[in-house]
Amino acid sequence: MDELRAQLRRYAVGVWDRRWLAIGVAWLICICGWVFVARIPDSFEASARLYVDADQVLTPLLRGLALDNSVGNQIEVLQRTLLSRPNVEKLISKTDLELSIKGPADLERLVAALSSEIHIVPQTRNLFTISYRNEQPQLCYDVVNTVLNIFIESKIGNNRSDMENARQFVDQQIAGYERKLRDAENKRAEFRTKYIDLLPGDGGISRLDAARAQVRGLEGQLADAVDRRNRVAHELALTPPTVVTETDPGSAAGGVSELAAAEHHLQELLLTETEQHPDVVRQRRLIEQLRKTGGSGTATAPAPGRPPRSVAQPSAAYAQLTVLQVQADSDVASLRRQVADASRERDRLEEIARGAPGIEAQSINLDRDYGVVRKNYDELVARREEMRLSAAADSDAEKVKLQVIDPPQVPHVPVGPKRTLLLSGVLLAGFGGGVAAALLLGQLDRSFHDLRELRAFGVPVAGGISLLGQPSRPGRFAVHTAAVAVAVLLLCGIYGGLLYRFMHLGVA
Repeated sequence: MDELRAQLRRYAVGVWDRRWLAIGVAWLICICGWVFVARIPDSFEASARLYVDADQVLTPLLRGLALDNSVGNQIEVLQRTLLSRPNVEKLISKTDLELSIKGPADLERLVAALSSEIHIVPQTRNLFTISYRNEQPQLCYDVVNTVLNIFIESKIGNNRSDMENARQFVDQQIAGYERKLRDAENKRAEFRTKYIDLLPGDGGISRLDAARAQVRGLEGQLADAVDRRNRVAHELALTPPTVVTETDPGSAAGGVSELAAAEHHLQELLLTETEQHPDVVRQRRLIEQLRKTGGSGTATAPAPGRPPRSVAQPSAAYAQLTVLQVQADSDVASLRRQVADASRERDRLEEIARGAPGIEAQSINLDRDYGVVRKNYDELVARREEMRLSAAADSDAEKVKLQVIDPPQVPHVPVGPKRTLLLSGVLLAGFGGGVAAALLLGQLDRSFHDLRELRAFGVPVAGGISLLGQPSRPGRFAVHTAAVAVAVLLLCGIYGGLLYRFMHLGVA
């Protein structure tokens, strides 16, 4: 801590010993800096605020029907393209900046400078500011006003140009896809015409599959018909063509009718049931019983004095079985003919299928290619309609509105430079430079200030003699202090006068 205080004291003493050098350097820096600040030309700024908004009725109405030309998208595009080289060159040609161009190099420098000096700053989603700074107030106004006009013209012209270019591109693509779609339809139709028997129909089943299913179904029906015919033939073989009964001359013929009815019911059961079915077995027992009793429910003795009489009558059951046999033979013959025809058709389709393998895969590929082309074609047609609606909305209905809230004005009060800050900075730089100069010379001074520094040098020191005081020294110190204070105050006074003057003129 003592060493730090000693070091600070040494610096302070060094600065005080070189006080006039420090004051001279401070004056030199301040005078030069203030002259430079005073000679800096004034900078003026012109600005304009533009508000962009979408139509509150038309925009929601066209959402999903027209292209999405939202306000945010349009502003972003305009901001990116507004300061493009063609627009900047157009700006130069419409203002006095063209007079300063003497060659291609000047044009390049001016284009680069304008691109960086013109600022388009969005303040909100729909509000943004266009500003430009220059030493000439009228030029600032001309530049901002021209940029604003180019902005409005670009909004209208770019939309129409983009729509026209997009429409031409879409029309070309639609024409190309029409040719592709027509070719795909022709290939698909020719392929289906050639292999119509092997390709699936509307139900997803091909004629070959249908033919195979038809053959299987007819073969099953034929097997059932043959089984029914065999059962009918078996029953017909067991049934006699006539029925012999013994009747009482005075009795009625009800017994024969009852036996015939039982036999007829048995034949009906055999058409649908097997021999082992309980109903068939029960009916056969009933018929045997009726035959034993002569057609009645119980056996009766013949009436006295009247011998029984044997009567042979055609069997109704036999006649019905004969009819069923004929019908069953007819059904079997018809089904065999149908099976033969269906088998020939199936064999023909299978022969075609064996001669052209991969038909289904080729059909799937053709359908997929056709579906892709058709989908793209429909989407392009829908896009073209959306562009027509968007173009009509932009040109006829003024979908996006541009409103200049604050038009540009010719500036009369400069916005720069900030001379107050510059003057204050020069003053601080002067004081700092003076102190730094004194400290630098102090570092270059190789003399010793006390015994500690001398001992640190490695030289044996016996002792030291302090400076003897003089009666006039306190007065001289006061005079020097007053002179330094006057120099500093005078410098500060000049600073205050300059500050007042610049503030009074409105260029601070």
